[in-house]
Amino acid sequence: MKRLGKISLALLAVIVIVACSNKKGSNGENDRPSQFFPPEDLPEKFLAGEFEAIYHQTSKAFQESVSLKEFKKLGKDFTKGVNNFESVSTMPVQAFTEYQWISDAGDKGIRSYFAEDYTIEGLQVLPIHSYESDEVYTKNTYQMPMAGEWVTFWGGTNELVNYHYAVESERYAYDLVIVENDSTFEGDPTKNESYYAFGEDVLAPYDGIVVSAENEIEDNTPTVDTNEKEPLGNHVILKHEHQEYSVIAHIQKGSLKVKEGDQVKAGDLLGSVGNSGNSSEPHIHFHVADGENWLEATSIRIKLKDGIEPVRGEKVTGF
Repeated sequence: MKRLGKISLALLAVIVIVACSNKKGSNGENDRPSQFFPPEDLPEKFLAGEFEAIYHQTSKAFQESVSLKEFKKLGKDFTKGVNNFESVSTMPVQAFTEYQWISDAGDKGIRSYFAEDYTIEGLQVLPIHSYESDEVYTKNTYQMPMAGEWVTFWGGTNELVNYHYAVESERYAYDLVIVENDSTFEGDPTKNESYYAFGEDVLAPYDGIVVSAENEIEDNTPTVDTNEKEPLGNHVILKHEHQEYSVIAHIQKGSLKVKEGDQVKAGDLLGSVGNSGNSSEPHIHFHVADGENWLEATSIRIKLKDGIEPVRGEKVTGF
């Protein structure tokens, strides 16, 4: 349900660094400075204390936000106690490629955005948390609420791969998009119709009864506005056996095929993918909670068919 994938230009607190420029990173390999290292080497550079080499590969906008002295201090503090980093996800985001790694103790993460010429357009180091609730799954076995192959934009059990993870009511949520040629859209990015997911079918993930439905909220203009006052936007909440509730959000205005009190079977059509609520582009938000009031309920880790547990950047198939 998070606004999708905007890269910040900021210095966040004392252990998080994020920066980007407007550069599109299209210089290509022939224009790449010979001293630039490939993205896969970034963790090793951190652990080896080669902070100056990393810093000189960052964009001008990054360097205007963070001095070399600050960067060295933050880097040294961040890598204390870390023996190695493991890759957790790689995916295209806007004009860049996002690479993420997690420490051997699972308590620190690196998120980076590389341009095509290996310029580091964004770099973030952050603490990683874990919760005992990670071990508790839904009693019901669900399917993703769509048909065909999609991509997990957010999903998983840490803040690197799942933006929702920090919030108990949405901790195990998924955001799902359609990606073709490393992009979620073709054409004008300010038009919902340009996005591959827009208008696609939203399906019931499990048998249940509709306990909440909204159908009249306007869809946002992608990249321009969002609706934080009505975060779910048009949505359906389904009550299932074992007191589990599916929350499916950001549905297209006027597309709902169900109403409160309707009984549905897994795979039944609920509506169409939209861009309503706290959303910056068309996608499906899906999570399961232990109560109908999703803001006060607790998110439950979803047991999915075939035992899959997709994380950010991974493909996933629905019905």
